Amino acid sequence: MARLTLSDIHKSFGSTEVLKGISLDVANGEFLSLVGSSGCGKSTLLRIISGLETPDRGTIEIDGKAMTALAPKARGVAMVFQDYALYPHMTVAQNMAMPLIMARLPFHARLPGMKWLTPHLAPLRAEMAGQVEQVAQQLHIDHLLERRPAQLSGGQRQRVALGRALVRNPTLFLMDEPLSNLDAKLRVKVRTEIVDLHRASGLTFVYVTHDQVEAMTMSDRVALLQAGTLLQVAPPATLYAEPQSIDVAKFIGSPEINLLPVCAEPEGLRLGATLLPLSHGFKPGTDLIVGLRPEALRLSAPGLAQLRPAEGPELQLDMVQASIEDLGSEIVVHGAVAALPDIALRIRAQKSLQSGVHKIALPERLSLHAPMATAVIFDINGKRLDPQSVARRQEALA
Repeated sequence: MARLTLSDIHKSFGSTEVLKGISLDVANGEFLSLVGSSGCGKSTLLRIISGLETPDRGTIEIDGKAMTALAPKARGVAMVFQDYALYPHMTVAQNMAMPLIMARLPFHARLPGMKWLTPHLAPLRAEMAGQVEQVAQQLHIDHLLERRPAQLSGGQRQRVALGRALVRNPTLFLMDEPLSNLDAKLRVKVRTEIVDLHRASGLTFVYVTHDQVEAMTMSDRVALLQAGTLLQVAPPATLYAEPQSIDVAKFIGSPEINLLPVCAEPEGLRLGATLLPLSHGFKPGTDLIVGLRPEALRLSAPGLAQLRPAEGPELQLDMVQASIEDLGSEIVVHGAVAALPDIALRIRAQKSLQSGVHKIALPERLSLHAPMATAVIFDINGKRLDPQSVARRQEALA
């Protein structure tokens, strides 16, 4: 296991600043995912940790030891790439043994035919073969050791790439979008295997992905990057329920969170002609933004599961629907606020298994309800206003 500490990491390619002062602390044995849209700098950050890229400024420490100037092989780090990077002419066993061969055999002993001319190295070769066999059994690919990559499925190739990294007995395990080349069903299976591997090995994992589902289901914590800046680092549930900014709220969750521009009034928050019954401590006339998750909205219709009525004040809105996505077990409704067509609304509703209704037909105009306790409030600049700060405002105005 290893503790990873990044301090003020900067990186530019030409005039483009890719990383803008990233500071991050990853605990021993933690599974941390770096997530963000394409081009946000997450893969560059991973390559800097591994030593494949050099930061323009900043420091990298592993277990308190400075690593910034060290070569990749001296860092005790293993990396799994997006495209597996297996040698096509080698067997699975040879691919997995390659890091051991490069690290432990002298140059002349690696040349073709030298196996028979260096009998004194036979015990070392046998030891390395035993390590490969042990890791292959752990990953359930010991029956594939004599095959070549072209004879393997995508999931099997991914396990070989994992095994090649594991035989090095690394202290830190880096993974760069390792599931992006797999189909949806296989991705779920390998995702579970990686989580099991992390639990069994106890290693520190840093995992890069653009897929929020992977990040939310696999990680102890998630670090969300946007345009080279670290927006928030938190456990998945916290990132979802307590986003620190609108950018975080919009990225996490599918469909995207509903954002309603409102204005503070003494009786609540006004959205057009609708008054949202939410007590607050803001000065009347203050512009705010209310965020509501699509799954927090309640929609009453035949064939849909009926949620228990919320305790406390509820928001009520009329919606004009534009389209319905039927996902089998649930539906996603896209539309707009009835009186404010520029404000988009999205609802995610579960189907009722007992209803026997398979095709949901909804009227054009819908009535929605949502408990105001689920609302997230942002200021006009997109910063989240936490409930404690709202309560303090109320006390100050009382």
